[in-house]
Amino acid sequence: MPLQFPLLSKSNRLQKLVQKASEEISDEINMVDFPGGPKAFEICAKFCYGMTVTLNAYNVVAARCAAEYLEMTEDVDRGNLVFKIEVFLNSSIFRSWKDSIIVLQTTRSLLPWSEDLKIVGRCIDSIASKTSVDPSNITWSYTYNRKLSVTDKIIEDRLKFGERNDSVPKDWWVEDICELEIDLYKRLMITVKSKGRMDGSVIGEALRTYAVRWLPDSVDALISDAHSRRNKFLVETIVCLLPSDKGVGCSCSFLLKLLKVAILVGVDDSSREDLVNRISLKFHEASVKDLLILARSPQTTFYDVELVYSIVNRFMMQEKSSQGLDVERNEKGTDDFVLGHGSLLGVGKLVDGYLMEIAHDPNLSLSSFIDLSLSIPDAARPIHDGLYKAIDEYMKEHPGLTKAERKKICGLMDVRKLTIDASMHAAQNERLPLRVVVQVLFFEQVRAAAGVHAPNNNPRDASHSTTNTDEEWEKAAVEDDRRSLKKQMSRMKVKDEEFQKNGKLIKKNSKNSKSVVQLLPSRSRRIFDKLWVVGKGHGENRSSETSGSSQSPTSLAPGDTKSSGSSSRHRRHSIS
Repeated sequence: MPLQFPLLSKSNRLQKLVQKASEEISDEINMVDFPGGPKAFEICAKFCYGMTVTLNAYNVVAARCAAEYLEMTEDVDRGNLVFKIEVFLNSSIFRSWKDSIIVLQTTRSLLPWSEDLKIVGRCIDSIASKTSVDPSNITWSYTYNRKLSVTDKIIEDRLKFGERNDSVPKDWWVEDICELEIDLYKRLMITVKSKGRMDGSVIGEALRTYAVRWLPDSVDALISDAHSRRNKFLVETIVCLLPSDKGVGCSCSFLLKLLKVAILVGVDDSSREDLVNRISLKFHEASVKDLLILARSPQTTFYDVELVYSIVNRFMMQEKSSQGLDVERNEKGTDDFVLGHGSLLGVGKLVDGYLMEIAHDPNLSLSSFIDLSLSIPDAARPIHDGLYKAIDEYMKEHPGLTKAERKKICGLMDVRKLTIDASMHAAQNERLPLRVVVQVLFFEQVRAAAGVHAPNNNPRDASHSTTNTDEEWEKAAVEDDRRSLKKQMSRMKVKDEEFQKNGKLIKKNSKNSKSVVQLLPSRSRRIFDKLWVVGKGHGENRSSETSGSSQSPTSLAPGDTKSSGSSSRHRRHSIS
């Protein structure tokens, strides 16, 4: 390559190469691995010949690396290209938000030169410093999608009132840095966190935005051979960048989605464990949809029930340790403890909703359903409607349950904690064991009576009266003969004439029970009528068997109802 004097005068490396070529009697020199390629060399050559050189964020790193390669330093000539580029970097590039990001992106193709010249580190420091600037002082175009009209610059002093109408959010910077590759992004976020001036919530939002930007939506793309390794590294990097305070930062919904991806791409155990621990701290914020994590082999269920069970247990252990309270039902059997703990109530609703979803799975074992149901304390379920719906759905999807299994799963719920609507549904539910229907009818009859006889029909008084009745049931259930009702009912027969065509029981002076027995199917009406006759015939000597945690009432509200006859057909008499 023919050489000219102006080029040699500013490049120490070219001088050495020319001298070596002349010694070897050669008119060509070879420059191996020249950084930046022909365009970067052209910039250096133009500078040497005094021609105008245009530098910008896209070519400045290549020009700086080329100038370093050619040794165009101050030792060779004053005001040389290395010095000029350094001035440009410090006075323009590193002061600009967007230019700093663009320059950082260009450094990847010029490694290791850009790293050795500390351009990468200086870009990261520049960007990290700007992220912690008071948002009220930011006037540059802070994202490519949300541009401000003010010139791209940093204003140190406060803006005058009225100059700025747009409010800049704290997370104004998270979208722009999403364009960085994962290795540079990791270094930048570590620097941002090390400064200690960024809220954990903003860090969490930055990580969420980056994950949305780079993680594919489809499962096939996640686990494909071409991208699975990269996706695994990406997830593990995001997990390690999560805020150190596990109770703040990312939402539980995002953490659960990240866990789903982590399982699919096969992250290491430490990353998965970290995610599970973080999720358990914020589990009360989750939704049922977030918990629907697909199971992996060798599990046979559709969703990973074991994982959710593990998270619930961790949440309960942390709840106990952080609150210093016993989440089990206290000695009096009340749930006063839960009144100040909305998170526990939220978890109760969440678990019941999840049980409702997984109940459709034909491969879900009864033991798994019961274990998950029992993983939360009674205090988390002041109302058992959600649990009843889940149990009913499980029995519907698993018609092969034995009598003992149906009795076992129904024992999870307390019929006294069902609302009126749920009780009416349960009374008509053919899938429930007969004794559960009896319990529902007993309780509804006494609850109706308690509501009518309460002074002034005050809701508080009615609630108090019902509570007292519950206590009486429990005492009586222990003292009375638990088999008496079964024997009495086995002797009874019911006539078809007891029912009117409109499906209601014919009773006199039974206003208290009218709201309970209306609209019941024939099976429930027969049961209820038998119980009523037992109540009339035996006065205070009444009891019934119980199942699970629920107990049947042992006394009925007073009434004058009589049966109109007996049926000629054999009915089911025993409670089983």
